[in-house]
Amino acid sequence: MGANLNALVGIAQPGKIGPDVLHMNLHKTFCIPHGGGGPGMGPIGFKKHLAPFAPSHAVCPVPGVPEENSAVSAAPYGSPGILPISWVYIKLMGGPGLLKATKVAILNANYIASRVGKHFPVVYTGNNGRVAHECIIDVRPFRETAGITEEDVAKRLIDYGFHSPTMSWPVAGTLMIEPTESEPLEELDRFCDALIAIRAEIQRLEEGEWDADDNPSTTLLIPPKILPILSGITATPARKRFILFPVYGSTNTGLQSTVSIMFLETVMLSVHVLQLKAIRRSRHKYRS
Repeated sequence: MGANLNALVGIAQPGKIGPDVLHMNLHKTFCIPHGGGGPGMGPIGFKKHLAPFAPSHAVCPVPGVPEENSAVSAAPYGSPGILPISWVYIKLMGGPGLLKATKVAILNANYIASRVGKHFPVVYTGNNGRVAHECIIDVRPFRETAGITEEDVAKRLIDYGFHSPTMSWPVAGTLMIEPTESEPLEELDRFCDALIAIRAEIQRLEEGEWDADDNPSTTLLIPPKILPILSGITATPARKRFILFPVYGSTNTGLQSTVSIMFLETVMLSVHVLQLKAIRRSRHKYRS
């Protein structure tokens, strides 16, 4: 059982649920950053009948564990430097605060599932059609109907100003959305609106209104400030605006994803470097 308790804290006791092993990662539920390869940290509990198989460590042997049991981690204590973050979070929240966080996390996930579920299939729902602290939307059907994959939806979300949710986990071809308790209703609606708009774009592909090889859903985001530099772009001005600003449709909004800004800065730097090199070559030629 694992890996986080965002839907269980204050509501359920994992030991009474009956797992033989419980991995309680501190990410997300207890204020540790989620994703990016780490840092992973948290206790692993197991029942008595598994005690003889517990891992030990050659540098720091675990008392009561057979010496021949090998380690499962190079660091004997994991990443203890992040533990004070979770400790402070728990102390500040208290029992009532942690319980409320669990309830709001479940509420937020079900709100997204209810809105987005009308446009994307939601997998792994309960008997009442509800989810826990996350919802998984299925993108697999659109590969056949429109040539759109989960990667296309993830990249298109960047155009709308959102980092993509977890992709192809735990089911290939899906997106797992975990809003947690920290997102306000306005942000949840903005995210839902983006996914609903992307579904409408997919429908335009399914109906043949858009070309399968030339459409905003599979086109790289081009920042507006870089358009004069990239003179080879063949899209019409109207289509460029739609690709860049799919929701607001205007360059006056001042809204732009950080990914596009990073792309812009990288290209602008490259252009300046090329210009400097050209100037230096011309000066050298002049002096010669």
